[in-house]
Amino acid sequence: MQRRDFLSTLGAAGALSMGASARAAGRERVRIALIGTGMRGQVLLKELLRRDDVEVAALCDIEPIMLNRALAMADKAGKPRPRSCGDDKDPQAWRKLLDASRIDGVIIATPWEWHAEMAIAAMQAKVAVGCEVVAGVTLQDHWEVLNTQLKTGTPYMLLENVCYRRDVMAVLQMVRAGLFGEIVHLQGGYQHDLRAVKFNSGDPGKPYGGGVEFGAKGWSEARWRTEHSVKRNGELYPSHGIGPCAMVANIHRGNRFTHINAFATKARGLHDYVEAQGGKQHPNAGVKFALGDIVTTTLACENGETIILQHDTSLPRPYSLGFRVQGTKGLWMDVNRSIHVEGISPSHQWEPFDKYGDKFDHPLWKKYAATAAGAGHGGMDFFVVHAFIEALKASAPMPIDIYDAVAWSAITPLSEQSIASGFKTLEFPDFTGGQWKTRKPIFAFDDRY
Repeated sequence: MQRRDFLSTLGAAGALSMGASARAAGRERVRIALIGTGMRGQVLLKELLRRDDVEVAALCDIEPIMLNRALAMADKAGKPRPRSCGDDKDPQAWRKLLDASRIDGVIIATPWEWHAEMAIAAMQAKVAVGCEVVAGVTLQDHWEVLNTQLKTGTPYMLLENVCYRRDVMAVLQMVRAGLFGEIVHLQGGYQHDLRAVKFNSGDPGKPYGGGVEFGAKGWSEARWRTEHSVKRNGELYPSHGIGPCAMVANIHRGNRFTHINAFATKARGLHDYVEAQGGKQHPNAGVKFALGDIVTTTLACENGETIILQHDTSLPRPYSLGFRVQGTKGLWMDVNRSIHVEGISPSHQWEPFDKYGDKFDHPLWKKYAATAAGAGHGGMDFFVVHAFIEALKASAPMPIDIYDAVAWSAITPLSEQSIASGFKTLEFPDFTGGQWKTRKPIFAFDDRY
């Protein structure tokens, strides 16, 4: 069936229905499987294991070292050892987990190229999906993930943790309170020196840095992620930046992206890193990287806002997502943790963000800050896992749903297309089929999830 057929027959209610997973409604405990027990998977597993309302029922990974580490985590937590598969290195072993009679949901934390295929199979099996970013690689991937969710009604949530960052959620509260007036412009991105992530020595005990190997000779993310920088030129990791911006702009809730274009600089950073760390004679010094060192993507919105994203992972720099929320009465920027509100702040001067952050601290953070202490990424990983589990238990709509997932993630292939066509401005697909006009509510997380 074509996408338009799904939309016309299912409508908004069908798109967000809980399907077979409604059997989890009102449950106090859910059974979760995890596909991918690498570095990211283990962070998510930690959050699952410390919850009394979750039974980690199954684990899958084709790297025995990582699978055994994950099983050891369950043992150390004093939880029943999950059933496991993948130690035979069968790349299709994950399919053995997708049994709706044995699990309520699955978290996918594998390399990007597997996300769409795994999510589609899970939804077809009526197993709710919590998918690590990204939703897919090609634009077709995104349509297929969307159409499968619409057809099956199986819950799907993109596990974008930055939407739960404490200052981001406080700023969302400020926006809702009208502190910045009418929102005009937003910025965000993924600005993170990943050179020591994309290259290592291949030693499983040293996943970050220590060498300039990648691909078959690398380990962890260097084994798969670097290849995307070799072959692709675009905004490869959009959701950290676009997620909070989309929440502020009410994307798919009375607003939508209408156009997109992207520009890329020359590629120098990864090559220079290989030469500096491994020498000019190292075989990888001859690799030609397609990914521009800085990719700048611009989006236009139906209600007149613009959004700028920047992907900057190949050059030396401190970590920053570069958020900026600007309206008719003021703005917030995260780089200098500063804010300016007309009529409140001293004229033409920045103020420290902290006192505003304290005043507008989100109810979720007020309620769960102590519980989130020690969780990955400054507590954000607690909140994103918590949201998925609580929504699944309640058979409630996922807070970051299928429309959000595919639109945020589709920025990648669309940016690639724009760059490849000479930085052409493209129309942004309306994945909602017009439902963005009436969908409610706005992003307004309550004090549960």
